[in-house]
This record gives sequence, C-alpha cells and structure tokens, in this order.
Amino acid sequence: MTVTVPPIVQTGAQVLRSPAQPVPLERIATPAFQELVTLMIDTMRAAPGVGLAAPQIGLPWAVLVLEERAEVLATLPPIEVAEKERVAFGPKVFINPTLKPVGEKTAMFFEGCLSVAGFAALVERWHEVEITGLDEHGVAQTWRVSGWPARILQHEVDHLNGTLYVDRMRTRTFSNIAQVKERFAGKTIAEIRALLQGELEAEK
Repeated sequence: MTVTVPPIVQTGAQVLRSPAQPVPLERIATPAFQELVTLMIDTMRAAPGVGLAAPQIGLPWAVLVLEERAEVLATLPPIEVAEKERVAFGPKVFINPTLKPVGEKTAMFFEGCLSVAGFAALVERWHEVEITGLDEHGVAQTWRVSGWPARILQHEVDHLNGTLYVDRMRTRTFSNIAQVKERFAGKTIAEIRALLQGELEAEK
C-alpha cells in the first residue's frame, strides 16, 4: 500500500523561519492531531530521513518526530555507526519540547536537511542533551541522550525555532552531497577535519 505524503517545504519558505506555535493540550487527543502525527512519521520515512518538524510540511506547530531504524543502520559502514554513536530507536514524538545541553562536550559531523535538499556541511552540536515535552498522547516525557540522537533532536528543535542548520554550519564546508560522499566516504571525522583544515581555520 502506497502512502501519500506531502512535499517537504524547502528553504526560503517563511514557515521555516518563524517560531512554531505551541500545541494546545486539548488538541492532542483529537483525531485530526493524531492523523498529523502519523502523517509526519510517514513523511519522515518516505523522504527518507531520521527526523521531521511540523514546519517542514508547512504546519506552524511545535511538533517533531524522529526515528533511527535498525535496517538502515545495517546498511551503513560500521565505523560511521560507531563514530557518530548511531543507535536504533523510535519512532519518538515530542510536542512543545524544551531542550538543554548536558555538559560541555561537542561533536562536529556533516549534517544535511530535508528542507535544504542536496547539500551538507560540518555542524558542531552538543554531544549530549536533555529534552522534555509531551508524547503523542499528551503525557509528559524526558529523554536524556547523547551521540547521533542528540544531534537529531537539536536539528529538529532548531526547526521549531525558525533556525536551519545553515545558520550553524561551518560555511566553507558547505557542499553538494554527492561531492561530500565522493571526497569523504569511509573517512573518520579526524581525517575529514585534516582534509578541511584550511577551510576550518579560515572561519576562526
């Protein structure tokens, strides 16, 4: 059965640059809102992606979904999975989330976005975060997590604040995804940073 999903809104659309609106508690249990959550998960999977915020399908609500599927991880080089601390989870839903960093450690990896299709750049993010919010049933939840899930959360919460990864990227590393794969596939982040040392130094 083919699921029909909406197109991903691309950069330039005002909805991606405006703070999302909190979801009223009384709306969460409605069939319409529950259908929205299902639609967001279906859209994320169809893209395919590991996270999606409601503004990315043109809706100005503070809702995000994320998921890392075991079958996808199995197709990735083990070194990438280990270095980025990618683990299977989800799908998870956060409504009206609040996020805060835990500790001072950061990590820098290439990052892309479904709403900036075809490109990627190095982005520095907090290594560990704690997020609080409501689940799809309106129940309060807290998740403290590190590694790649923490990066996904920061990326998606940024969307709810009208921020894109291009606002945080090391601009001289911004590149077409095909070129990133051709140049850096199979390399560790240390090797990538060494190759891009000139670009990274130029931004200091």
